[in-house]
Amino acid sequence: MRKGFLKGAESTRQFHLEEVEQPVLFREIFPYTEVCKTLFDYNIEVPNPPEEIFITDTTFRDGQQSRAPYRVQQILDLYDMLHRLGGATGIIRQCEFFLYSDKDKEVVRKCQERGYRYPEITGWIRAHEKDFEIVKAMGLKETGILTSVSDYHIFLKLKKNRKKAMEDYLKIVEKALEEGIRPRCHFEDFTRADIYGFCVPFAQALMRLSEESGIPIKIRLADTMGFGVPYPGAALPRSVPKLIRAMVYDAGVPAAQLEWHGHNDFYKAVVNSVTAWLYGCGAVNGSLLGIGERTGNTPIEAMIIEYISLTGDTDGIDTRVITDIRNYFEREIGESIPKNQPFVGSEFNVTRAGIHADGIFKNEEIYNIFDTAKILNRPLGVMINDKSGIAGIVQWINSYLILPEHRKVDKRHPGAAKIYKWVMAQYEKGRVTDISNEEMARLARKYLPEYFVSDFDQIKKRAHEMAAHLIEEVAELEEIKSMDPAKIEPILTWFVEDNPFIQFAYVVDKNGMKITKNITQIVDKAKYGKVGLHEVYLDREWFIEPMKNGKIHVTGLYTSNITGALCLTVSAPICCDEDGIKGVIGCDIRFEELVRLEEVG
Repeated sequence: MRKGFLKGAESTRQFHLEEVEQPVLFREIFPYTEVCKTLFDYNIEVPNPPEEIFITDTTFRDGQQSRAPYRVQQILDLYDMLHRLGGATGIIRQCEFFLYSDKDKEVVRKCQERGYRYPEITGWIRAHEKDFEIVKAMGLKETGILTSVSDYHIFLKLKKNRKKAMEDYLKIVEKALEEGIRPRCHFEDFTRADIYGFCVPFAQALMRLSEESGIPIKIRLADTMGFGVPYPGAALPRSVPKLIRAMVYDAGVPAAQLEWHGHNDFYKAVVNSVTAWLYGCGAVNGSLLGIGERTGNTPIEAMIIEYISLTGDTDGIDTRVITDIRNYFEREIGESIPKNQPFVGSEFNVTRAGIHADGIFKNEEIYNIFDTAKILNRPLGVMINDKSGIAGIVQWINSYLILPEHRKVDKRHPGAAKIYKWVMAQYEKGRVTDISNEEMARLARKYLPEYFVSDFDQIKKRAHEMAAHLIEEVAELEEIKSMDPAKIEPILTWFVEDNPFIQFAYVVDKNGMKITKNITQIVDKAKYGKVGLHEVYLDREWFIEPMKNGKIHVTGLYTSNITGALCLTVSAPICCDEDGIKGVIGCDIRFEELVRLEEVG
């Protein structure tokens, strides 16, 4: 990467909005009923990388639009890992968050409490003036704003013309500037847009506002459908080199204020992102593991490796964190990662071919892309067969489980001997193929269970998290805090009816006296009758723990004496700042139904 190669980025020509009566949909390129076409004008652009390139993250925005929302602790853990991965110099410069729900705001506050300079926390809002109040209240300096630029969006989705769309966009940007907030305009569907008829004039107008206000307005070029191509001589609007050139040279957007946001619909997310860097775009936006809408975004881990390859510097990057992230997604979040996915798949550095395995045993550099043990903390792996021996089996176990030095399995472990015995028995019966990773994983779970969290334990953990989150929200309601049964019981009734897995809900005062009626599912009302009315529960775990430490408590599993269902009880303190803990709200939850709901979600 040549430092200081790109000089000025000021446009010498003004471009004006081209109003059209009908949307320009480039049907010769995007026929819809056929595979989209790549046209060439054979004008070759010369690479001109900026002085500084960096990465921005959308794991908690675009990444969450394709999957069940991450839990608060999961986001905190991943944010910590992004900080470690990008290093103190901020190769991963920013991280964007939703700001709408109470959970969104809680996550942002907790991440802010970390005090990291990088990744900087930024927001994402709709193009509504009132949404800036949320950004200001959260203390954020920058937010993304949706400003769609293709006629597909302007005409067909927004039902506007170009002039009206640009006026509305500029108005909302001016509002951000008035509030002292750095706007990041997301040029949605950029690779299907009229570049010189709308995008460049819009970008020039933004740069004028930026100069007048002294606030650097950013532009994110969103390849929303993955239509961009990196090919030399390709024509607009699909040519990534020409798109970047149009923004940097013709629109006058400084490289540091320009981002590329790619999607992988045509397998080009990574190469298009690198191309954007090479032709003058300062930032590439991506998500961890590439998780995002449809086929996903540009993988952050891929761009980290590309950054090092292009610049020759690590700049504080800790590439081993990539494996920590991989393990967290698979083991804590339960994300299924394709086994051959580069850098993170369970078999990305595993060879099956016997002749390759022979070469690896002689010198692993022959068939390994780089020292994966040093760079990614992922030792080279090989498939198991009758020539592997116990040493090979132990190597497979330690590599597959990515065990730290102090936890590595020794070849004297009795479980390794049992696996070896099973393997040899297979070949004695005439087997000729390698033992698959799936077979080895099952054997490892069977004979080395202490190295695995059981499926049942994982289910219990998720059930606990879901139950705690539910009751936390209800305990904060003013009706609950009133300690007035007449106000509490309608809330508990709604709570139970809205969550079919709740078997029984109740409130007790600080003396352990139950003050509410039995609020149950309608099918259980007869079973409960008058059970527990006006009883004192001072000796119950679910009462003692919240009263003692002011925290939510989740019991172990038990069988309900009333319904016979497998249950757990979750309870939370009812607090007021002035009066301390006034009581405890509790509910009994049918474990099986909660787990079923979690699986569906």
